[in-house]
Formats: sequence, structure tokens, C-alpha cells
Amino acid sequence: MSEAQTEGKNNGGSSMVSVIAEMQDYDLYRDLAWEGSFEDYLQIIRGRPQVTRNAFQRMYDMVISYGTEEYIDNKKRLVRYNFFRDEIDGGKDAIYGLDIPLMRLMNVLKAASEGYGPEKRVILLHGPVGSSKSTIVRLLKKGFEAYSRTPDGALYTFKWVNLKGMGLTTSNEDEFDSPMHEDPLRIIPAEWRERVIEKVGLSNEQFKVNVQGDLDPASRFIFKELLHKHGGDWGKVANEHVRVNRLILSEKDRIGVGTFQPKDEKNQDSTELTGDINYRKIAEYGSDSDPRAFNFDGEFNIANRGIVEFVEVLKLDVAFLYDLLGASQEHKIKPKKFAQTDIDEVIVGHTNEAEYKRLLNNEFMEALRDRTIKIDIPYITRLSDEIKIYEKDFNQDRVRGKHIAPHTLEVAAMWAVLTRLEDPKKHNLQLIQKMKLYDGKVLPGYTQDTVKELRKETKREGMEGISPRYVQDKISNALVSDRGEGTINPFMVLNELEKGLQNHSLITNEEEKKRYREIIGMVKREYEEIVKNEVQRAISADEEAINKLAANYIDNIKAYTLKEKVKNKYTGQDEEPDERLMRSIEEKIEIPENRKDDFRREIMNFIGAKAVEGKKFDWQSNDRLRRALEQKLFEDQKDSIKLKTLVSAVVDKETQEKIDIIKSRLMRYFGYNEVSATDVLNYVASIFARGDTGG
Repeated sequence: MSEAQTEGKNNGGSSMVSVIAEMQDYDLYRDLAWEGSFEDYLQIIRGRPQVTRNAFQRMYDMVISYGTEEYIDNKKRLVRYNFFRDEIDGGKDAIYGLDIPLMRLMNVLKAASEGYGPEKRVILLHGPVGSSKSTIVRLLKKGFEAYSRTPDGALYTFKWVNLKGMGLTTSNEDEFDSPMHEDPLRIIPAEWRERVIEKVGLSNEQFKVNVQGDLDPASRFIFKELLHKHGGDWGKVANEHVRVNRLILSEKDRIGVGTFQPKDEKNQDSTELTGDINYRKIAEYGSDSDPRAFNFDGEFNIANRGIVEFVEVLKLDVAFLYDLLGASQEHKIKPKKFAQTDIDEVIVGHTNEAEYKRLLNNEFMEALRDRTIKIDIPYITRLSDEIKIYEKDFNQDRVRGKHIAPHTLEVAAMWAVLTRLEDPKKHNLQLIQKMKLYDGKVLPGYTQDTVKELRKETKREGMEGISPRYVQDKISNALVSDRGEGTINPFMVLNELEKGLQNHSLITNEEEKKRYREIIGMVKREYEEIVKNEVQRAISADEEAINKLAANYIDNIKAYTLKEKVKNKYTGQDEEPDERLMRSIEEKIEIPENRKDDFRREIMNFIGAKAVEGKKFDWQSNDRLRRALEQKLFEDQKDSIKLKTLVSAVVDKETQEKIDIIKSRLMRYFGYNEVSATDVLNYVASIFARGDTGG
């Protein structure tokens, strides 16, 4: 390689490094790497006493910092917490349809942040498999990490410095980090602390500084030795040996965020929670009861100032549960050979239904239940929210090279939601109608009060049924299938869902399997109605024809209600309103003969109201009229298009041209591609061929 080439390569390399380096935010780095004296820290507290918040206060404030929005659902005021949309990660872990359980969780956090009692409890998220329990905790952990990097979420810890030659560390080390990342205010003895906070003026009207607990055993040992060496001069210890620094919470670095997952019951060891002796350091310090020879690296230790998650908490060995109860009730843990040690952290566990039921009769469960706040996390029962889960994972950005036909994810979600709903006991409702009411759809004869009653009469709705994970797996199977010519459609997914029931590990009850199969039949019938309606709309999307039909209908009902005549556009003669035309349209939406006058007056009033507002009447703005006109035009045109001929082998040129127009409308207005539009037309044609013309 020539010298010029080498130089060019070096320049190119350094320029790439410089491009990357320019992305660094130096101001942020300096903020996060802040260090100062104990005096500096006291000045920070004076300006922002919130830096001393405990873990529950910090967590509640963190969620609230993302904002909230209120809305009314079936006459009930609900709050949606924006935090759970996962703005941190672009919606990767967004939670949908669980606003009520999340409100309950936030009420617990609020009460705990006020010190009303829940801070002495384990928060237990309980629900069926795949109901977002882990996702909620993952979000809280991720949120805690991100919040600690913001000015509002700043918190601080300390290290002991200038220790060289004092016999307090090995190998002449000069520093010793606070092993449990404690608040520096803990070096003020507990008996003075309240008076100091008041005298120095650390609190303000908005926030009262109240740091509880004592130093961990290792820091306590060093503090006492330093105090002894300085003749009891606390000021000298604080000024010369304490260095405060910003604390950044990180699960990967095991700082302030911990996760404990039970392993094989025979291999469980409580030191995983509370730390263990460092045998290498025993030789240096001379005793296994010297706190400097102890690793404060159990999950409770490292999660101090933050959050610890217990995965499948009820699988824990009894010995662990005792540690858990002490940590929640007293905020203390008992490391081996040392006194009880103070901790400040949110303890969140989660468990599924099967584990909870299995241990309900265990006598030890009484103690655990007494110190647990159980929050049920059910499956989603609102269709539009369930659809969002699958759209997040299977959208066109993520699924490349495959077309997802319209309604594919919708029918999968529909089936999942229906499996979770209890059959309506009254109101003469079908299950699918109940699902629509829950989703906010308006059905004639039913009100918001009906929905409230329906929800009240259920016992375990949402706690049983099919998990979103199962549905996601079956959608994935359909996507990798070599059928469908690069397209997956609702039938492919429904077939996968039905086929998988045979080997579903969690469904052993044959009655249950039978019910789930029946629900697949329900969903297929509902899908049939949806696509018939879309094809009808595509056929009747001849704008010129439908506008003409609408204008004709309006002219006739106007004349009818005003008792006038209609001018025939061809003959110029005045004629009676065309009753046959009006009824042929109204019958499409089942307006009975004895209610026709009411409907016609309703349309005229609608037109009048628009005129008062200075707006022109548009037939599309009245939903019932729009449906009636579309269905009428469809009836008029479907025979000329000869949909039934689609299922035969021979289609004449004229019909093919009309079919191509319908296909292009399906693609333009409803999101089909060439393959899925052809499939759906063939399917609807087969319905008409068997004589099921429907509405």
C-alpha cells in the first residue's frame, strides 16, 4: 500500500471517528459525571430537596412526569398514564387496554410515596400468562433508569476518599465506594438528622427532607474508624473523607435496578438476595466478620435506591420469602454475619394464576398475603386495544416482503378477545355483540348503562382465555408459510389458530377447546359480513351513480314531506314522489313501513340543521343514509357485474373489466393488494353463488 493510500485510509478512519464523536453530548456527560464535596451536596439539597426522595416517591414522580389524560368510559372517569405508552423506547413495550389496573397500581404508588402504608408491602402483579405483567415491570425499571439521567430525577451517592495509609483499605487504596449507593445524608447520625435538616434549612414548602436508615455495615465501619482517628470530629470526616457523586441507575451495571429469578429449588441460596463473603479479602482483613470482606452484591443490595423485580415470586423457596417479608415490612435485610441493614427500594413481584392457586392453601402464604398488595392484570377485553398489540409487532415496516391482507390482525384479535369474555347472562345479547359494546360501538337498544351492567355481572372476565403470545405465534406461522403468494389473509391465520389448539399446552379441557373452535366459527361469520360490506361498497363506489341516486332520493323525500310534486327531468312533467324508489332504499336498512315518515323527517331535519350551520348537506355525513344508498346501488349493479360468474372458469371481457374496476377500488380504498383483492372477490362471489346474498 502506498504512503498516500495509507494516509487517506488514516484520514478516512479518523474522520469517521470524529463523526461518531460529534454525537456525544458533553454537557450531559459532565452533568452525569458530577462530583463534589459534602458541602456542595447540601447546597444542591437546599435548591432541590427532591434529590433526597425515597424510591417510592421517585417512582411515582417518574410516571407522573410523562403526563396524564382523563377520559370517560361508560360514565366512568378514567386516567391514562402516558408513561405506559413507552415513549422511552418508541412504543416497544407500550401497554394497551389496561388503564384500570394501571390506575390501581398508581394509587398504590401514590399512597406509598405519601408514607400511608403500601411502602411496607410487596406489590404483586397477578394474572394469566401473557397479560403484560413482566412488561409493566420492565417499563418501570427502564423508566427508573432513564429518570435518573434527567435533572428532575437526579440522585446522589458518595465514596470515602483520602484513606491511603490509614489502614482502612487494602493495597494502599485511597477510595472506598458506598457499596449500596446510599444517600450521603446517612453519614449524619440518625439522632441529629432531623435537627440538622431543620437548622440548615434543607426542606422547603413543597418537599420535606426525611432520609431514614443507617449506613450499611462496611460504610458504618469506615465512618466509625475515621471518627476515631479524627478524635470524634464529625466535620473533619465529612470535609476530608466524603466525596459525593451523581448516581445513574442501570440494570446492566447492577446499580439501583435488580431482578431475581428463582432457579432449581435445590440450588436456591439466600446469599443471592443479601450478598456473600468475599473469601479473597478475608486473607487481607483477617476475619470473615469484617464488613469490608463482604460483597454487598445480592439483588436487595444492588437494588437499593431503586427497584427489585421478583420473577414468578411464588416459586421462591420459603427461606427467600422470609427475606422478602423483612425487606418489605421493615425495609431491612440480614446479610450473613452482620446486623440488619437498611434498604430503600420498591419491591415488585409477579405471578401467574396457576402458581397463585397452587399456593393459596400453603400456610406460609398467609404471612405473604398479609404483606402483599395484589393487583390483578387481566387480558384485554377491548378489541381495538388488542389489535394494537398485533399491529405493533406485525406492521408493514417490520414484516417486509409479505402483504398482510386487511382484517387479518383484526380477526385474530377478535378471536382472542371473544375467548376471554363470559357469555352474557341477560339483555338477549350474543357474545360478538357484547364484544362490540365493550369496544365502544353503538348498537340499537343498548346504552352505556348496559355495558356497565355487563361488566358488573362478570366474575373472572379477562382472567381466562387465550394469551396474546399464542396469537402472535400463530400469526408468525402464517407469515413464514409458503402459501398465499406473498400475502397472509384472515383464513390462513384462523386456520393456524384452530390447528394449534390441539397441542396447546395450557388447554387440556376438551370443553374449552370445543368452545374456542366454536368462537372461530363466530369470527368467520363476522368476517364474512365485513368483506361482503367492503365488496358492496367497492361496487357502489361509482361516485357519479351514487350521487345521482342520493340526489334523486332527497328530491323525492323533500317533495313527500312538503306534500309537493317532483319534476321529471326527462319529460319536464310534475309527478308524485316515487314511493317505490324511496322504499327500495329505506328497506336496505330495515326501516319498517310504519316508521318511514319518521326516517324521512329525520333526514330533512338533518339537512335543515346543516343549512342553519351554513353547511351543504352531504349524503355521506349521515351514516344510515350512506349505508342504505350503498346497498341499494350494490343491489342494482351486482347483476350487471355478474359476481357469480367469478366462481366459474369463463368470464367475458366486459365482466372482467368491471371486476378489475372493483379490484382497483378495493386496493385504493381498503388497503388490499392484487392477490388479496382477488381472493376476497372470489370469496364473496362464492357466498353469492351459494345464494347467501345477505345485507
